Amino acid sequence: MGRRSARRDEGAFVIEGPGLVAEAVAGGVELEAVYVEHGSLDQVSAALDLPAGVPVRELAPGVLERVASTVSPQPVLAIARRCDVPLSALTGWAVVAAGVGDPGNLGTILRVAEAAGAARVVALEGTVDVFSPKVVRASAGAIFHVPVTVDVAPADLPALGATMWATAAQGGVPYTEAALAPPLALVLGNEAHGIPAGLTVDGTLSIPHAGRAESLNVAMAAAVLCFELARRLPPT
Repeated sequence: MGRRSARRDEGAFVIEGPGLVAEAVAGGVELEAVYVEHGSLDQVSAALDLPAGVPVRELAPGVLERVASTVSPQPVLAIARRCDVPLSALTGWAVVAAGVGDPGNLGTILRVAEAAGAARVVALEGTVDVFSPKVVRASAGAIFHVPVTVDVAPADLPALGATMWATAAQGGVPYTEAALAPPLALVLGNEAHGIPAGLTVDGTLSIPHAGRAESLNVAMAAAVLCFELARRLPPT
């Protein structure tokens, strides 16, 4: 199952849309069942390359609209095993979401982390549910291709064996000047309050910028810093 091997079982979650279902299959995610809107069973079954044994069921008229999380749902959804990898020592670099509250931001962070080659994404307690439909959609399928560890207590982060670099709008080391070396964890805090009180880090990074904005959106900051790490550090 590639990068998502050695996973632990954490219940189930919902995947909406044929594109995301296909990404889940490509990422080795175990599907329990697939449901399609009334009248589209043959079309969807032919379009999806599902593993053998995954049941595909047609819903009664109007059911999909009632259970989906969007106003105009796509014609397919799946129930998948909700899995994450145990916390363990890093050899490369990871992204730590420390209280990120907006699903769109967290989904974009997952997308950026996967694109830049992060070894893992860690979601601390108090972070929005990584497996919620909004986060899964915003990740554009990245959640199925980067190892994720969820509901981690801040006191357990030393298990990564990594240098912890938090982000701050001002007062940190400019990211272009910081000595960044693996194993490393990039800690992204809450959009309004920053990193949680009591979370110990080894240093703080800032992104110098001009203009009136006091800070960048957390997902934008993640993109800048993750691709800087991708540029500097060898892939894992």
